[in-house]
Amino acid sequence: MTFKSGIKRFFGIKTEEELLKVKTTKEKIKEFIESLLFAGIAAFFIITFIVQNTRIPTGSMEDTILVGDFVLVNKFIYGAESTKYIPFTQIEIPHFRLPAIRKPKRKDIVVFEFPGMRHQLYSDDRGVNYVKRCIGLPGDTIQVINKVVYVNGKQFWIPTHAIYVSGYPESKDVVDPRIFPIGMPWNADNYGPLIVPKKGYTIKLTTENVEMWAMTINREFGKIVVSQSNNQVTIEGKPVTSYTFKKDYYFMMGDNRDDSLDSRYWGFVPDNNIVGEAFITLFSWDRDIPFTDFFRLLGSIRPDRILLILH
Repeated sequence: MTFKSGIKRFFGIKTEEELLKVKTTKEKIKEFIESLLFAGIAAFFIITFIVQNTRIPTGSMEDTILVGDFVLVNKFIYGAESTKYIPFTQIEIPHFRLPAIRKPKRKDIVVFEFPGMRHQLYSDDRGVNYVKRCIGLPGDTIQVINKVVYVNGKQFWIPTHAIYVSGYPESKDVVDPRIFPIGMPWNADNYGPLIVPKKGYTIKLTTENVEMWAMTINREFGKIVVSQSNNQVTIEGKPVTSYTFKKDYYFMMGDNRDDSLDSRYWGFVPDNNIVGEAFITLFSWDRDIPFTDFFRLLGSIRPDRILLILH
């Protein structure tokens, strides 16, 4: 079957000869299977390299994106990646990435593979995607002062639908033990300053600051390589006083600033974890209503969010 004939069969277009010809049952079955196969290949290509739908399970991006929204993701813009894992498993396979049209920018709503919590080399659920707002680019300095985000010393743009559950910032004297990096005396409302690593950026490594950077470095190697012995930092057993990053990283935050598990808690997103940009809501409904209550579920569809462009 040629590509041209495959396209015709996919869209149900028949030539005059095909319309006049009486086909046997075997020919009809063969044609049906070929059409099904071509449609499957086309769908796989589109989902893998161009655009895919993702469902929003949490409220970390409210009210920009709501729980129950079905969002389209532009995978092509940042350089689409081929399948990374064997379907329905967390087994990684050889994969490749197409050239990007552009890199993520500040304010972009980015879909990315969750890199894991701050103490994890990998996420427990590899391949799980998160949706957050890109706040910091490689090399940026991020700081939050009394809930206000600053990037490189300038106040960052506040999303139109951003939410602050609490109007009162937590005192800078309160230390949140969950915060990233480990050991920093910060909280979500008073955070940083913290530099987002970029490829080629070199940091000094000492026994006092190694805990800040250890897991990010370990992830670049794909294994635990950073350790301390005799007041000396080592990487793969070799004493070091500095480290140069091999990747570009991004800092992500949710628009629901007081109820978002984001980079303030688990760290940076490496460029190879970026999946695409969320750009439009297909439709939305109340995901808490079970499918068994189908008519009530249909009644919960939010018409104002159908084909809504995201900003």
